[in-house]
Amino acid sequence: MTKRPNFITDEIYHIYNRGVEKREVFLNEKDYLRFIHGMCEFNNIAPALNLSYRLLKSDFNRDKKPFVEILYFCLMPNHYHILLRQLIDTGITEFMRKIGTGYTNYFNTKNSRVGPLFQGKFKAIHISKEAHLLYLPHYIHLNPLDLVMPEWREQRIRDTQKALKFLKSYRWSSYLDYIGQKNFPEIFYRSPTSIDCEEEIREWLENFDFEPLQDITLEQL
Repeated sequence: MTKRPNFITDEIYHIYNRGVEKREVFLNEKDYLRFIHGMCEFNNIAPALNLSYRLLKSDFNRDKKPFVEILYFCLMPNHYHILLRQLIDTGITEFMRKIGTGYTNYFNTKNSRVGPLFQGKFKAIHISKEAHLLYLPHYIHLNPLDLVMPEWREQRIRDTQKALKFLKSYRWSSYLDYIGQKNFPEIFYRSPTSIDCEEEIREWLENFDFEPLQDITLEQL
């Protein structure tokens, strides 16, 4: 793994990490919701006053000052991907520190365990090329196919419609919000505006290759 970059305000980064020893870090729906709640609640310079679980609805404060702009995300049983833009100096570091500490404390308490939950510090890649911004969101949104159609990584998807149907059933990513189905809209500093995202991901499934992303690290987590 390359050295983690220095985070520059207004620049975009791919953030990811997995469970220690590749263990599952999301065991049920409540775990996914808790992490997503943290992405909303902790994206604020002000301290979080109440971290008890609640649905991301009326309690969200649009007047808060966020650390980062969350662009895309995907949570998988043993890892996560988040594509974000830093909005203030040290924003990514503070945001990820809050998320990592908060979720680890929640998970350890719930499961009567101690010690680190994630594999070291979160990983980060600076996204500086237009090609990365064109293709990395599709890569992030396609990750759930690893659960049912891992052959997508070898370009061997035979039933694109079945793959798209599964992606539309998977709640734990930003994909639904990008195709116009409000799932967790409160996470986003700006509302997703991608048009024809479903058609774009269909085309990528049928014709994609990883070549545009070869010069950045994409670990299979």
